[in-house]
Order: sequence, then C-alpha cells, then structure tokens
Amino acid sequence: MFKVVIKCSTADIRSDFIVCHITTVATMVVSPEHIRTLHRYEKAILATLERLMKRYEWVPLETIQQATGLSESEVNYRISRLMEWGMVRFNAVPYDGYALVFGGYDTLALATLTRKGTISALGAKIGEGKESVVYEALGLGPVAIKFHRVGGRSFSSARVNREYMPDSGNCPWLLASRLSAEREYAALALLHPNVSVPLPIGQNRHTVVMSLIDGPNLNRCLLEEPVAMLEEILTHVHAAYTLGVIHADLSEFNILIEDGRPVIIDWPQWMETSHQNAKTLVTRDITNLLTYFKRKYKVDYDCGDAVRCVIG
Repeated sequence: MFKVVIKCSTADIRSDFIVCHITTVATMVVSPEHIRTLHRYEKAILATLERLMKRYEWVPLETIQQATGLSESEVNYRISRLMEWGMVRFNAVPYDGYALVFGGYDTLALATLTRKGTISALGAKIGEGKESVVYEALGLGPVAIKFHRVGGRSFSSARVNREYMPDSGNCPWLLASRLSAEREYAALALLHPNVSVPLPIGQNRHTVVMSLIDGPNLNRCLLEEPVAMLEEILTHVHAAYTLGVIHADLSEFNILIEDGRPVIIDWPQWMETSHQNAKTLVTRDITNLLTYFKRKYKVDYDCGDAVRCVIG
C-alpha cells in the first residue's frame, strides 16, 4: 500500500471545496487545486450536464444556457476551463454539444462528500481494477474511496451480464457507474458487521467511501495455514448467503488479508439468493477459490462439500 502524507487544516477547507496539500507519487483523480478554485458557474454547468445527460448524449450549448441562465459568452468561457481541466468533453457533430466525463463526475462527488464532512482530503491511489479505482482519503480517520468506472468494454459487458442495468434506453457510463456504486454500498450496508467486509461510510454518485483495509490481496500472501484460511473464507461466504447475498465475482483478487483475517471486497455484481441461478453463482465463486488454493497450496477440498457448507 502506498503511504501518503496529508496536511489539511480547517482553514484550508473553503465552502464545499477540497483544499489539500499532498505529498505522494500517485496520480490524483482530479486536481485538488481545480476543485478548490471551481467557480459557482462552473459547478452549475457540471450539475446541469449531469442532469441533462439523462436525456442527451451530447447536451446542446443553447440548452446549457437556458438551464443555467448564463450568457453564451459566460458559458463558453466556463466550459473552456472545464474542458482544459478534463471535466467536460466537446463534440461538434451533428451539433455543438457537451458531455460530462469522469473528471467532472469525480469533482461533483468529491465536492458533495466534502460538504457533508465524509472526507476532507484525498490521498494516494491504492488499487485499480477494470471497473474501479481506489484512493486513500481522510475522513474522521483514514478511509478508502472507491470510484466506480463502468465504461468502454466493461460498460458493454455490464449491460449484458448485470440484471440491474437497463437493457434499453439511455444508460450512459455515468449512470452505469452510479448504479454500480449504489449496489455495492447496499451490499456492504446489508452485510456489515455479520460478514467480514469493509465498513460502509458514505456513497455519492459513482463513489463509495468505506473503512480502509490495511492488508494485501490474498493472491499476494503466503499463508501458513491455508486450509484454515479457506474454511474461514467459506464461513463468511455462508454468512453472506444466510443474509440473502451471493458475491457472484469471488476470487483471490478480491479478498484482502488484514491482521490474519480475510476481508471480502468488490461487491457491485452481487446477486440475491432468490435468483434462479443462485446455486450456479455460488458454485462458480467457490470453484474459483478452490482452484486457487489447489494451485498455490495443493489443498484438495471437495467442491460439493464446500457448496453444501455455504448453502446450508
């Protein structure tokens, strides 16, 4: 895990903007300086784009003017700054239109989380997957903030494979990412503390704030008692099942080991135990685990017994 020195004081926090002084080698999601200096007109434009992108793939310039009440010259000036900062994208065909991109969505989420007091500073990047990036942050103490990024190839597969995604209509990657974050937060809220998962702290748009787990992924560990660890993981999978939840994407890559205990992460793809393919999903999760433990530790654990242990 990257370590980061964060220096923030109450005097550094102005309105609902983040002001951070950060010493780190990691790349930030967005520039704290840009968030700090964001003008209220620019924030209004970002919020307007977010709202109107439910109806438009590219929001026309005239529509932005009407929604914000700003002049054409003011809108052009403010949008040019937002484009320079990587928060908005422009498209000229078939008309001059603008769209919010992840930089702008990150800004709106961070500004809201800061105003609510959920976080006060953003630190180093500590994890990245095909559909998310995770940063260390400062709230009441050290926390983790996960930015869901369902876009490109992952967005296409998400619409096909995830039942909570609309199969028709306008569902851009911003909405897909928000739905993914909401679903993960709901799972954590349902499971904690009965299942070993991160404590859910807050959720806004495509972000989830949770407790910071200080430990490596299971695949990076060398376990002294692999059978005991496998059985402990299965116990938590069973506890989740009794609460009506199946992870549905479980593997050695989304289990962290903190102080010798497993913590199961990455829950946006979870399914209810009432799902018609519930047993298939559980079996797939368990097969992934058993395959890993057999490959690395030569543990020969019967899959049928493990599935019965989970389902009860």
